[in-house]
Amino acid sequence: MLLLYSVRMVRTGVERASGPVLRRAISDPSRGVASAAVLGAAMAVILQSSTAAAVLASNFAANGMLAASGGIALLLGADAGSAVVVSILSLDLTWFIPFLLATGGWMFLKFEHRSVRQIGRVFLGVAFVLVSLRMIGEAVAPLKDARLMPMIAAWLEKDYLTAFMFGAALAFLLHSSVATVLLILALVAKGALGLDAAISMTLGANLGGSLVAVWLTRGLAARGRRLPAGNFLLRGGAALVVLAALRFIELPPFVVEQGAAAVIVNLHLGFNFVVAILCLPLVRPLSSLLVRLLPEKPEADTAAEWLRPGSALDRSVMASPHLALASATREVLRMAQLVEVMLRPVMGLFKDFDQDQVERLKRLDREVNAVHSSIKLYLAEVSRDASEEDQAARGFELSGFAINLERAGDIIKSLLVMVADKHKKDCNFSAEGWCELASLHDRVMANMQLALNVLVSGDIESARQLIMEKDRMRTLERQSRQSHLKRLQAGSEASIETSDLHLEIVRSLREINTLFAAVAYPILQRHGQLRDSRLVSAR
Repeated sequence: MLLLYSVRMVRTGVERASGPVLRRAISDPSRGVASAAVLGAAMAVILQSSTAAAVLASNFAANGMLAASGGIALLLGADAGSAVVVSILSLDLTWFIPFLLATGGWMFLKFEHRSVRQIGRVFLGVAFVLVSLRMIGEAVAPLKDARLMPMIAAWLEKDYLTAFMFGAALAFLLHSSVATVLLILALVAKGALGLDAAISMTLGANLGGSLVAVWLTRGLAARGRRLPAGNFLLRGGAALVVLAALRFIELPPFVVEQGAAAVIVNLHLGFNFVVAILCLPLVRPLSSLLVRLLPEKPEADTAAEWLRPGSALDRSVMASPHLALASATREVLRMAQLVEVMLRPVMGLFKDFDQDQVERLKRLDREVNAVHSSIKLYLAEVSRDASEEDQAARGFELSGFAINLERAGDIIKSLLVMVADKHKKDCNFSAEGWCELASLHDRVMANMQLALNVLVSGDIESARQLIMEKDRMRTLERQSRQSHLKRLQAGSEASIETSDLHLEIVRSLREINTLFAAVAYPILQRHGQLRDSRLVSAR
């Protein structure tokens, strides 16, 4: 469990520190299949998980921001990257643990800047991975002398198919092929598992690891599910082929002499790199096949359908203001999720116009307005019955945030009008301008999630972080305007064509971010974390 937690800790730190950068890299439409594979390998090494890269890429594909062929290539590269992670972690890095613990703990506890804190989290996570591997090795050592273990090991040595399925099941249960192969290495290194069984289990771990992403993305639109499905067919099929081939091919003596652990590491690494190289030419025909096997279902895939549960406003609890306010909080959260779903695909629509999706998002704005009206009337009735001052204040806060969400929906609707306008004019942003816009959009999406967490938890530190992000957004808006003006002065044709559009998008994104950040002010005000004014006192 420490190993699983540590791998997740590293992934979380990387996503929080450089999530926007990763998302921009994934959604780059000019990337070919070879460069996509290289990007996938780099992502898997950084995130220490090919599954994390697969889920991230699948979400982009579901939103229409990543082609299936490029996405499958990215996943093949991610598989090779995760094998590199196994190779690195299989080395004896015990001497590195104190440095990682001391440096990571210091960065995480002593710094306020989010990126520095998250890098500290990554250092701590890697240290815990190494500690957990050492603990596993110490715990496994006595197993080779246990009465049952030799029998189980001998059975797996003879029944290669059972060993293969056992490795696949273990990788699926652990949701990590990296953790599974590291566990197999620990068993092999202590003599608790034979080489033949370990090879079969390692190949099975590759099958099970590719199946995890299929399971985790089962609720996405068809475009998102095609990526892990294609990767599963290629990686899982190759694992079965290699398993069958090894029944008839003896490993050369010089390979075996390297030691069982080295054989497993090299097999896992070589298998994933060879699969990535050989299967890259197949991703385009495979993506065409998957379009037929997993066709789109537009009505079922619309955000409005899966975010249309019954209203959370429960009138049966109106006599208990604290319960009624909890009910209103749930409905405000649902309203915020609707706004989030409206904003998420907007940048993709600027790249690839889809009139049907634009119309669906506009209809979603009408639902946002309807939810706002319901919340407003509900909270007005609750406030009349609220007997305590804090209950009345909470109702006022929720009502104010609902107003902000309704305004955010209107701004997104205006962005959709800009989408159609850009399509009619048939103009394109400059490469630098598009990168700035995509970066701002990614930051707003991340801040939306932070704002919803603050709404539910009331956490002071998260509220402070949200206000700092608001200030950072203001700085980024100013920098983007300045960069845009410099491009205009340099005579950039693309910047001239899209000048008004670029500036309006930047302003709209900052305003949406400000509306969501407002949820933090009441919390900080209650705890004395805000100044009365930013003005210097007049003398």
